[in-house]
Amino acid sequence: MEVKLAKSAGFCFGVKRAVETVYEQIEKQKEAERKLPIYTYGPIIHNEQVVKDLEEKGVQVLENREELETLQEGIVVIRSHGIGKDICELIEKKELICVDATCPFVKRIHNIVEKESENGKQILIIGNPGHPEVEGIRGWCSTSAVTVESEEEMQNLTIETGKEICVVSQTTFNYNKFQDMVEILKKSRYNSSVVNTICNATEERQTEAKEIASEADVMIVIGGAHSSNTGKLYEICRKECAQTCFIQSLADLKLELPESVRLVGITAGASTPNNIIEEVQNYVRNEF
Repeated sequence: MEVKLAKSAGFCFGVKRAVETVYEQIEKQKEAERKLPIYTYGPIIHNEQVVKDLEEKGVQVLENREELETLQEGIVVIRSHGIGKDICELIEKKELICVDATCPFVKRIHNIVEKESENGKQILIIGNPGHPEVEGIRGWCSTSAVTVESEEEMQNLTIETGKEICVVSQTTFNYNKFQDMVEILKKSRYNSSVVNTICNATEERQTEAKEIASEADVMIVIGGAHSSNTGKLYEICRKECAQTCFIQSLADLKLELPESVRLVGITAGASTPNNIIEEVQNYVRNEF
């Protein structure tokens, strides 16, 4: 039996940078004369093990604006998902130390929507409306933005006729689904400009996962239960391979592989540490 691990599995550039930033702040505070508490605005990544390790090292998670407002001092690390302009202004107003680890790909979207909304365009975000990245993008629009997540929502779009539209996407959105939704928009709206803001790493990860799943008898997708990009990998793999399982760690893996299985594929979301991927890979190779 062959085990095939996706080359792109695991931390993407933005997540790796954000996690390393928090650990760097921990080390700096160990040597500081006046030690300050360290906070992250939201969990730094969608991975329980990493967040727990940071908490054990004293890093606290701020879940919302209200918790941020109670702070008197400290260091606030912005995760790769980014935040809205109002949160940036609140951190500055409270004279907290802001360490911005927003992914550059996400920051680019902030700049686009800020500029285009100020120019009077309606911002249309293709993505999950409840995801922190999308909430952050909306927070840089000077007018109310519209978020759509499905082809049905795009077909039923109600935006003032004649209004110029600027379309952007959540960086981890399903690339093929994004293209399909844009095609629906173009059939009814001729005054729209589309900026494909899905990051290259996401496209590569999704393409590779689809290719491996199309060959595999069993596919394993590893990532946090609340990870949007991992959820999309699962959706993609599930279409190609009926025997696809979504796990957070080795403890969740319940595999019974018949002898007929020739290939087991493994991929992982952008918030999955390498040690978890290696544990799963080694287990499958040694046990079956």
